[in-house]
Order: sequence, then C-alpha cells, then structure tokens
Amino acid sequence: MASTHDHPGEQVAQDPVKLIAVRETALSVDEVFRAVGDDAAGGIALFVGTVRNHDGGADVDALGYSCHPSAEDEMRRVAEKVVAEYPVRALAAVHRVGDLKVGDLAVVVAVSCPHRAEAFAACRRLIDDVKHEVPIWKHQTFSDGTEEWVGAC
Repeated sequence: MASTHDHPGEQVAQDPVKLIAVRETALSVDEVFRAVGDDAAGGIALFVGTVRNHDGGADVDALGYSCHPSAEDEMRRVAEKVVAEYPVRALAAVHRVGDLKVGDLAVVVAVSCPHRAEAFAACRRLIDDVKHEVPIWKHQTFSDGTEEWVGAC
C-alpha cells in the first residue's frame, strides 16, 4: 500500500513556477492568488508588500523602484531555488517598478504546497530571497527634502 507521500499531489508539480514578472503597471493580488491555485495544495501563503508612509523614523513623500534588465531572470532563479527546496505545487512573484504612492502594492508573492507549514516557509523564503537577491532598487524622498537609495542586493 502506498504512503501519503507517494500520492502525486505530495510531490513537486511539473513546472510549478506559474508567474514571474517585473511590471510598471499596478499589481493584482487576485492574479497572483489565481496563479498558484492547485487542487493538490492544502495551503496557500501570500505576501503583499505595500508602500508605507515612513521609513527609519522619517516621513516618506515619494517612492520609486527601478531594476536591472536581469531582474526578471534573477527572480525566476530565486523562484526555482525555492521550488527545489520545498514541495511547491505552484509559485508566483510580481514586483512593481516606477513611481508609486503610499498604499500601492510594491510586491506580491504566493506559494501553494500540500500543507500550510510548507507554504508559509516557502513563501517566507521566496520574499526574503527576492528582497535580497533580485536587482531592484528603491528610491525614497522624505518630507524633509532628503532622499535615499535602498538596494535589494
């Protein structure tokens, strides 16, 4: 008799990287959520990063993201690394570039896995690695007139 881990739904899906994008247009949580839907997934973890009105104790007036031309390829590399380490059924990651306002979505990532603990862990790894390894830079302008570049890598 087969164990539950032998069930096809317990194994990594074929090509689980469903959506990878760097966009100048508004992001959609619904699009990312739909991209990771999978009948064999018991858990979907989704992270949404938004533009906040402060950073480091200073009020943020404006924010823009820019990226290296390789950003999407690097995001795919990060996604494939997560897929290799976790039992991912489906994965999606999108990041915004251009000028954003407070409250805008800057990044949306999601992962579906057979179980919730795996989904949480894989999603955490995905967003952490996107922030640290994908060449996307944030330019912030503060209310006191100062500005700052923050690099993802």
